Amino acid sequence: MDIARMSTQMSQINLQYQVSVAILKMAMEGVTAQTGDLVETMDESTVDLERSVQPHLGQNIDVVV
Repeated sequence: MDIARMSTQMSQINLQYQVSVAILKMAMEGVTAQTGDLVETMDESTVDLERSVQPHLGQNIDVVV
């Protein structure tokens, strides 16, 4: 096997590895963003659900002096 051919193959393998890592990083960032959005939506839904079950809760304050 000649040196030039082996060098070319090594460069291609290195490039494939770098591209794979970059794509995986983009996928992980996308999943992280989606997870954050999901958690935010769940928090908002929980507050809305609590208000619908007990809409009067927190509207009045009893004060005794």
